[in-house]
Amino acid sequence: MKWKMSPNSLFAVLLRSPWWASLLIVLVFVLLSGALLPAEYRVFGMMGAFPFLCIGLYRFWQQWHAPSPKRVVQALERAGAMPWREFSALLQQSYQRQGYEVTPLAGAADLKLTLSGRTTLVSGKRWKAAAHGVESLRELMAAKQSQDADGCIYISLGAVSEQARSFAREQGITLVSGQALAMLILSHE
Repeated sequence: MKWKMSPNSLFAVLLRSPWWASLLIVLVFVLLSGALLPAEYRVFGMMGAFPFLCIGLYRFWQQWHAPSPKRVVQALERAGAMPWREFSALLQQSYQRQGYEVTPLAGAADLKLTLSGRTTLVSGKRWKAAAHGVESLRELMAAKQSQDADGCIYISLGAVSEQARSFAREQGITLVSGQALAMLILSHE
């Protein structure tokens, strides 16, 4: 059974929010518990703030280690200036640093990633296209089915159409662009 958090739950929203939002909830929780609960129950009321404290500290750690917006822009500009051969080598090295066994492929998928018995196909050859539509994603899904892969990743510098985003969500395709692509590129350094 796969556990998946609802994207609109309070914890999911806080995991996408700045770190101080969770700590603000902790402060409110502690102040209200101290003001409204009898003395013998205050500690127990304040303990309800613990999950929010954990999320706040986790988001602080994430944001502290995230690259600056300037580094993200530089990394994406550098990737846009690379020829496919160089960009492909960069992707291979970045995934190998994450522990994947990387195999170059030809066709709709450009790389095959293997880790702990799970196979993921990566499509990145069209990373410089100005717009990305559903057709590229359909080709990647066909490759996934023909190779019996567990997952797919689609890499792009340009905008992915809303229809393609919807298709990717429905099919479980991971879209890597923007900051996520910059993090992948910067992990190589």
